[in-house]
Amino acid sequence: MIDEFAKEYLHDDLRRVREVMVWKLDGLSEYDIRRPLTSSGTNLLGLLKHLATWEARYFGEVFGRPFPEPLPRWDDTAAQGADLWATEDETRAEIIGFYRRVWQHSDATINALDIDAPGHVPWWPRPDVKLFNILVHLLTETSRHAGHADILREQLDGTTGTAAGYSNPQEHDTAYREEKRAKIERAAQAAASRRA
Repeated sequence: MIDEFAKEYLHDDLRRVREVMVWKLDGLSEYDIRRPLTSSGTNLLGLLKHLATWEARYFGEVFGRPFPEPLPRWDDTAAQGADLWATEDETRAEIIGFYRRVWQHSDATINALDIDAPGHVPWWPRPDVKLFNILVHLLTETSRHAGHADILREQLDGTTGTAAGYSNPQEHDTAYREEKRAKIERAAQAAASRRA
């Protein structure tokens, strides 16, 4: 049986990883939080906006508790992908504020419902779910995107970690990092040439 201990454990982990996502923006310029850092356009502020939008849906309409602010419909093909980047008119503060309001709404849903409370996810192949399923799904997705954010942030200024007190932006100097990377590159090339 899944009990309240499991619910609180998952909820605590979700709360922690949400904060990690917001922290990834700290100290970066407007350009750096918005600019596409992969060929698909992945960017830090877009990851935050995406997580906020989908968390609002999952802990909102899935349990008949819609988020009180307008969201594009999940099946609106014209809006697909709009949650993955910030327009020039959307500010960092607005998106972080949106994410924090979503947290409050989600937390209220999580606190109000039992871990086995039923929900319905119309975009899933097996749409009938329980709160447990959605907690695990959102924790997994948020953690996955926190990993993306960690790599993006490291590309920008070398900062890694989960919070200011646990980061290592200058753990080693540039020469050390370049030598470490070169060593790994040499090993990769040697392994590839042996298996070619």
